[in-house]
Amino acid sequence: MAHRPLIVFPEAHRARLQAMLPDGVEVRGFSTLEEALDLAPQAEIGWFDDFPTGAYARAPRAAVNAKWINTVVVGFDAFPMAEMRERGQIFTNGAGLMPDVVADYAVMGALTLAKRLDEVVRGHDRREWIRTGPPGAFEMLGAKALVIGYGAIGREIGARLRAFGTEVTGVRRGTDGDPAIIGPDDWRARLADFDFIILAAPNTAETKAMIGAEELAAMKPGARIINIARGDLIDQPALIAALEVGQIGSAFLDVTTPEPLPPEDPLWRAPNTLITMHMSGQSQTTAFQRGAARFLKNLKHYLAGEPLEHVVDFGRDY
Repeated sequence: MAHRPLIVFPEAHRARLQAMLPDGVEVRGFSTLEEALDLAPQAEIGWFDDFPTGAYARAPRAAVNAKWINTVVVGFDAFPMAEMRERGQIFTNGAGLMPDVVADYAVMGALTLAKRLDEVVRGHDRREWIRTGPPGAFEMLGAKALVIGYGAIGREIGARLRAFGTEVTGVRRGTDGDPAIIGPDDWRARLADFDFIILAAPNTAETKAMIGAEELAAMKPGARIINIARGDLIDQPALIAALEVGQIGSAFLDVTTPEPLPPEDPLWRAPNTLITMHMSGQSQTTAFQRGAARFLKNLKHYLAGEPLEHVVDFGRDY
């Protein structure tokens, strides 16, 4: 009897995935964290992306016999990277899967801070008719934005901002001679030039707390910060202090440290701040379709004994 690789996958989407699969594979679904942990050791291929139960973070650790683990998640924070590397497992992730979706959210953040929509919504909740423009509102036309992390998402952010007449400078390792891109050693000296500082960089040892008290003090007074990357990129106590004294004009934070952010955390009370609970990747309707298309392409490679695409390099932090 021919070998039939077992794929373990969330039950909520199992039927949709199974309808797309080639012959010769088996799928078993889980609905709870306990079921995921029971099935994980049996999986040859694990796709554990069930976020409400926490299986996406817990089940890969239990998938001790898996040859391939897949996720649509980009960051590695929740995954047992050292264990997966030691087991010799293949790990494919969602890098570059939804750059447009996250970029849309980042630009929504820029527009929200530019027009102070956060204050307008709060006025609505108070049933208060605001008669003058909210303090700090300004035009996107002619504004300057620094996008730190000018990869797939960063480039999409830049393209959208330029459509509003915003001047965009990107930060990435390779500048390729483009005057609108600067290297990772150059952005700190230019912080005072920008109205927006947008973080889209990966979470690595080099980027951890890259925005701290010194960087915040170097920014233009009233600068706006947008973070759609990871909370660890910002020193949160330093950010709170800068917001409280008005050094920073406002902040749009899709990510925080930790997540979920405890109700008593002082970041919730920081002035001119909007926290959006890591919703950027969830603000879409096509995650399953995109993820399934990539997975099916890789499954064909796997069954044919060919190298997979979008494989994580365990020697890097991203």
